[in-house]
Amino acid sequence: MADKHLSTQFDSELNAVSSRVMELGGLVESQLRHAMYALSQFSSESAQKVIEIETTVNAMEVDIDREVSSIIGRRQPTARDLRLLMAISKTTANLERVGDEAQKIARMVLSIVEKSGTVRALPSSELRVAADLASGLLRKALDAFARLDTTTAVAILKEDDLIDREFDGFVRKLITYMMEDPRTISASLDLLFLAKAIERIGDHAKNIAEFIIYIVKGADVRHTSMEEIESAVK
Repeated sequence: MADKHLSTQFDSELNAVSSRVMELGGLVESQLRHAMYALSQFSSESAQKVIEIETTVNAMEVDIDREVSSIIGRRQPTARDLRLLMAISKTTANLERVGDEAQKIARMVLSIVEKSGTVRALPSSELRVAADLASGLLRKALDAFARLDTTTAVAILKEDDLIDREFDGFVRKLITYMMEDPRTISASLDLLFLAKAIERIGDHAKNIAEFIIYIVKGADVRHTSMEEIESAVK
């Protein structure tokens, strides 16, 4: 992921910690897949799997951060190398938070399974559309991170708007259901909780895309307009 250095050991350390990030990303993707299956099938077994994986995700985050701190302390990197290591640390944190959101989804599914079937009559299929978008966005972000692909990173930032629009439309629909039939309020609030977790997964994928641009271009594009982002990438 980084340019070659005079010290091949330094290259090896950077590649190793970068590989660990991708390994963590794969684990979080697995966690998210289980969460989405649990949501689509109301599967308690898949929901429990998500919760089990969370322990490993948390441990990997701590290990990667420890390794990043060790490299910075020993190598005192500058310029792009330092940006890479900082972005690795922040990407790791965002991946761990995706795992947190997946766990929230899993726990809510378990709660729903224990309740009545009211939620099944609500528009949960639309929620799964947003979930597929968020999952796909995370996958693209990890692929782009592996290749330090700023073009894909910009595309991810644009695509995140689709998830936001899905979320807004879903909320409006739930409000309509609750107004028309107050008996759906409890189940609708459960789905709203799930929708917010899915939206946050998209946000974390967006954050990873921003870190890619930071590594390659040295530009912090957080909280900037799309025009400014595209200008920074050119």
